[in-house]
Amino acid sequence: MSSNSYSFFNDVNTYVDKAARFTDHPSGLIHQIKQCNCVLQVSFPLRLKKGKFQVIKAYRVQHSHHKSPVKGGIRYSTMVSEDEVKALAALMSYKCALVNVPFGGAKGGVKIDPTAYTVEQLERITRRFTSELIKRNSIGPAVDVPAPDYGTGSREMAWIADTYMTFNSGQVNALGCVTGKPLTQHGIRGRAEATGRGVYFGIREAVDGYDDMQKLDLYPGIDGKSVIIQGLGNVGYYAGYYLQQKGAIITGIAEYDGGIFNPQGLDVEAVQEHRKETGSILNFPGAENVENGRDLLEYQCDILIPAALENQITRENAAKIKAKIVAEAANGPITAEAEKVLLKKGVFIIPDLYLNAGGVTVSYFEWLKNISRVSFGKINKRYNELNNEMMVSAIEDASDTNLPFKQRNQLIKGAGEKELVDSGLEGVMVNAYGEINSIRKEKELPDLRTAAFVNSLDKIAVSYLELGVFP
Repeated sequence: MSSNSYSFFNDVNTYVDKAARFTDHPSGLIHQIKQCNCVLQVSFPLRLKKGKFQVIKAYRVQHSHHKSPVKGGIRYSTMVSEDEVKALAALMSYKCALVNVPFGGAKGGVKIDPTAYTVEQLERITRRFTSELIKRNSIGPAVDVPAPDYGTGSREMAWIADTYMTFNSGQVNALGCVTGKPLTQHGIRGRAEATGRGVYFGIREAVDGYDDMQKLDLYPGIDGKSVIIQGLGNVGYYAGYYLQQKGAIITGIAEYDGGIFNPQGLDVEAVQEHRKETGSILNFPGAENVENGRDLLEYQCDILIPAALENQITRENAAKIKAKIVAEAANGPITAEAEKVLLKKGVFIIPDLYLNAGGVTVSYFEWLKNISRVSFGKINKRYNELNNEMMVSAIEDASDTNLPFKQRNQLIKGAGEKELVDSGLEGVMVNAYGEINSIRKEKELPDLRTAAFVNSLDKIAVSYLELGVFP
């Protein structure tokens, strides 16, 4: 499949059309839902050394305004294109609807290789792109709220927030213009690990299903499952870390410069430390180097986690996939053509639409924190601790027993922001899986992705009809 002929956005719409057949919504309404409401492309100059200039191309797509504000990350990559950004914006609309987060979908991209620029140049690019969005009323806490994505992080989000506040100095909720900010800039605890943590929760829910695991000839639960991860970025690292904590065996990790494999297992934290020290995951002690990291996608394992970029499993390599479960931590890692091959082989796919929704869920919590201007747990934590202490003391008095110091403190401790965020994220992922799994069984749908899109279409359709889009 040539990169010129492939359309990520068309793939997303293929999934929508497939799911729409299992709904009663008019074709015109489905057609409207599929459209991107606003596609913005901007170009601006970057001054380089010795008086030279480079033109930077950037995009911001607002897919659906059935909810406000719209929400979606900004990525920095040479692969950025209008088609990619449109597809990712559309996925955000369906993803938010699926997990009941009240945002429309959006996405942004700057067509650069961030490693090729100095920090000062990246800051100028980020601030200029933000100013271009401000001029077009395409950013703001009630309009459009970006977040980190591939190639960006909390540093870039801090630059965006600062630029927005400079232009909107009297706006009390200005910090809600972007999420994924550093804690010092009113970010939220748990945001960094949110997407990977959500991937763990989603996989846990799937592999706990007795009927599905029996069909795959796997026992339920995470313990003992062999896992290969493509991409040890923020998402892949935390997904692997939490899975490993619950007994999964991480046998392979792939990166852009190659991969490593050890059937006995790899310690994710140790691999991360090795990369910090050497600049690469390669030559990790006790592991076999794999020259082309993408080859690891075809290795034997129970769970394969593509956590890098889209279009990784295609019609060229789909038949070679040996994993029993493919968990889409990245957006669109499986093309529509490849999915047909995998489903025919009996592979159980946990779709990106659901699985990587942890990031936008915790971004929603951060946005709520910013517009309410109070941290979660700040008001009631101490009150709950005092109540817990009285209860523990009463139990000790009644039983004439003193609990061990560590256990006593654990029982007394009130929930802070991190604990509340984690609890909220888990609840969202558990409830969403329950919804789509029920729809899959009730409608006898062929796969979880179709069930997820049916769920999202039903919710978005109701919103459009309530807005009076079709008088």
